[in-house]
Amino acid sequence: MNRRDFLRAVALAPALVRAAPTVLAEAFGGTPLALVTADTESHVAAVDLTTGRVHRRIETLPGPRSIESSLSTIAVVAHTAYGAVSLLDGRTLRIAHVLPDFDEPRYTAAEPGGRYAYVSDSGRGDVAVVDLHRGAIVRRLPLGGPARHITIDRTGRHAWCALGAKAEVVAVLDVGDPARPKLVRRLRPPFLAHDVGFTPDGKSVWVTSGDRGTIAVYSSGTGEPLLRLPADAPPQHVTFIGGLAFVTSGDDGTLHVHRLRGGARVAATEIPVGSYNVQQGFGLVLTPSLERGTLCVLDDRGRRRFEKRIAPSSHDACFVMSA
Repeated sequence: MNRRDFLRAVALAPALVRAAPTVLAEAFGGTPLALVTADTESHVAAVDLTTGRVHRRIETLPGPRSIESSLSTIAVVAHTAYGAVSLLDGRTLRIAHVLPDFDEPRYTAAEPGGRYAYVSDSGRGDVAVVDLHRGAIVRRLPLGGPARHITIDRTGRHAWCALGAKAEVVAVLDVGDPARPKLVRRLRPPFLAHDVGFTPDGKSVWVTSGDRGTIAVYSSGTGEPLLRLPADAPPQHVTFIGGLAFVTSGDDGTLHVHRLRGGARVAATEIPVGSYNVQQGFGLVLTPSLERGTLCVLDDRGRRRFEKRIAPSSHDACFVMSA
């Protein structure tokens, strides 16, 4: 499948997901999978989203913590305690490259062109630019703090990065030249920030709290605050589908759905305690549980589809399409 066909298929994903599983698989020309980290067992589990079964377990370096895919083809796995990053080919479900030159790699944002990914390194206090095709670090950008959660807009021009799990500062980056990002300003939220996420239209950024039950919404262009919303126990994490935001509270075991326009809460779903990180893809929402080792899969309205125990502990998940 070429890039144009892939992007067209992604646009159709929500409708396809609501259809029969075989229709979804045939439309994408492969098997839609969730890759879920088993961080205490040194592997990544590939869960078939059409059946809910574990399709394969892929051995990795110790401590796979975060995982993020680029165009649902290459997954970047951060081994925070081990100081390395693995690149996992989603089509073959094999490790393609291992990059050892990290201190404490945390999270990844992949630029929409599919060539580069930005990996936050809290130990070095920078963001590493990884060439996914070559399997190499091509540049580092110092941010002056323990870089952690990072997000990029769908145009591939701007990125925000929280400098810590309870961050006083969020760094704003210009990534218009994807191989040469620039730090353009620092923003101080009205609380200690945790997660950051661009809305699908790129006009605003949701910043969740690491120290209280609240969310701040900012203009991505000016950095001015637009909304302040209530939330469950910190830290919260956020992802988006269409005009909706999906916000998890792992400590409270809740997922709340908000309208992007105005921020009104329109749904709430119980999820396993310890379900912190949250990802969207193929019209679905994934949230794995660090405490229970489960993967909870929800639809594009926040309704549970299924829950599967993967490992003793599962920190993060992403989407890929296997061959």
